[in-house]
Amino acid sequence: MSEPKRQFAIDVVRRLQEAGHQSLWAGGCVRDLVMGNEPDDFDVATSARPDEVQRLFRRTLAVGASFGVIIVVGRKDEGQVEVATFRTEGPYSDGRHPDRVEFSTPEADAARRDFTINGMYFDPIRDELLDFVGGRADIERRMLRAIGDPRDRFAEDRLRMLRAVRFSARFGFAMDEATEAAIRRVARSITGVSAERLQQELRRLLLHPSRVVGIAMCDRVGLLSAVLPEVVAMHGIPQGKLVQPTGDLWDHTLLVLELLGDAWRTTTAGLSLSAAAPEPSFTLVLGALLHDVGKPQTMSRDGDRLTFYHQEHTRCTMTGEIARRLRLSNEDRERVEWLVEHHMYLSDAKHMRLAKLKRTLVHPGIAELLALHRADALASTGTAEHVDYCEHMLRELPQTELNPQPLLTGHDLVRLDLEPGPVFKELLDKVREAQLDGTIRSKKDALAMAKRLLQEPRQPIAEK
Repeated sequence: MSEPKRQFAIDVVRRLQEAGHQSLWAGGCVRDLVMGNEPDDFDVATSARPDEVQRLFRRTLAVGASFGVIIVVGRKDEGQVEVATFRTEGPYSDGRHPDRVEFSTPEADAARRDFTINGMYFDPIRDELLDFVGGRADIERRMLRAIGDPRDRFAEDRLRMLRAVRFSARFGFAMDEATEAAIRRVARSITGVSAERLQQELRRLLLHPSRVVGIAMCDRVGLLSAVLPEVVAMHGIPQGKLVQPTGDLWDHTLLVLELLGDAWRTTTAGLSLSAAAPEPSFTLVLGALLHDVGKPQTMSRDGDRLTFYHQEHTRCTMTGEIARRLRLSNEDRERVEWLVEHHMYLSDAKHMRLAKLKRTLVHPGIAELLALHRADALASTGTAEHVDYCEHMLRELPQTELNPQPLLTGHDLVRLDLEPGPVFKELLDKVREAQLDGTIRSKKDALAMAKRLLQEPRQPIAEK
């Protein structure tokens, strides 16, 4: 948090107090301060009504005035502060929005919040903590506890169940017995939350280094079987990997997720991607979670041997279905599908045709794919020589050799009196493969190859 943003948040509180209104920092920023962490942003709770807040500040956004929420906008370096009037709410007929909002006191406002660690207030002018729900004590004993009756809190907003898991995993807090019991009882109801909100909360959980703890906890309390039942089906599927000879597919998947952060940082360092994020992307983590999702549906026995015939196609189909169910963007869906489809593609990289290898190495998602390969290999055999080889190729081969300008274009084929169509594309693909393999190196060679292929119309032109 920059100093201008912090100072702006203090100034918002000060101006409200000088106008005669009670005004406090509230929620997550107070939790972070009590825990000794730097807040990402600051929220303010106040006795001022929305119209009074708008009169006090020159630049505001009435994003939730009916719920008592006004955004106060500062200069570019100051950001913005959410100012909410102390309120009570309820009932929640739709499991998210209150049917009625009444402005109230700090004590009543705290009682309607989700967890005790998020229910504290702080006065930055007087340097005073106000804690009506025992949040500080729960932080000291490292406990995640719902405010009041957890059944009421989860009925008000079912997404709070997933938030409970995320906070517990993120901070390394145990979950209060009554809070966890309430989640177990109504975990299935989370399917009533919109896909967009579920996706957003899953992103937050999976992007944090505590992702393995979070996913395992989701499984334990029944949320994973509601949100991603395809992943829960991995339990009990024999794996027999060298690294985990007695583990099942679920254990293997958790280990891949555990190794993914280091695998990503190793790959980005090896490829000198200095601007890369320190943690894996959401698409990479989701790809790792789903990389073997097709195995439970395709497992069968051939004597004493387990087989997973056609699981490559099944896992890709299932990944696409899950991505659509979670309302991922087309870009994210296509990247996750590509990662799942290719997560074993480079295992034999040293012996692959050069053209096939080059086509993969120049894909925009190659760093993610190599990190997934590395984590999966280390969780299976303990070695990742094929990944090291691919990274060596990317470092040593110039871009002009990895991805050279095509020797043959559609315009060249038109000049050969060929009309665009299936054969047209197959010719370009075949010539391109020969170029990447290094068997042709000039426009003259490319044209000669195209003419030769055209003289053999009965033969398949491109590899299928």
